Amino acid sequence: MVDIKLRNFRPDDRDWLVERHGTLYARDEGFDGSFAPLVARILDDFVANHDSRYERGWIAEQAGVRLGSIFCVTKDEMTAQLRLFLLVPEARGKGIGRRLLKVCTDFASAAGYSEMMLWTHDSHRAACALYRASGWRLVASKPVQSFGVDLIEQSWSIRL
Repeated sequence: MVDIKLRNFRPDDRDWLVERHGTLYARDEGFDGSFAPLVARILDDFVANHDSRYERGWIAEQAGVRLGSIFCVTKDEMTAQLRLFLLVPEARGKGIGRRLLKVCTDFASAAGYSEMMLWTHDSHRAACALYRASGWRLVASKPVQSFGVDLIEQSWSIRL
């Protein structure tokens, strides 16, 4: 088996990330067409405005094939936000998500943030279990309608 590497996000990863998020969330969660454009806006803002001292994205890759992503962006001066954490189905259950989460939180800590937060949905059971096992805590949960479906939105945080 070829080693899986984590590399920095490049602007040429953008279209793949938008497509994968849109396709997988439509298939697995029933999200409507408003989700992929949101991912595109997040990535466009990141490409245009991120400060690499405090914000970074990573792509998990095996033999040149993209398997997943994770991003650390600034929420405020002391808080980083985890965004766009995604693993394609064939990459799940292999420890790649744990590696991505660790590189992201380690970066946030080294960048000087004292806390990291994220927003997700309770339907992402494997990701939520990974957050909990990695020391994150659920700080808020509420029912919402987003992307054309009823969801339970969750906010998680971790002290760095």
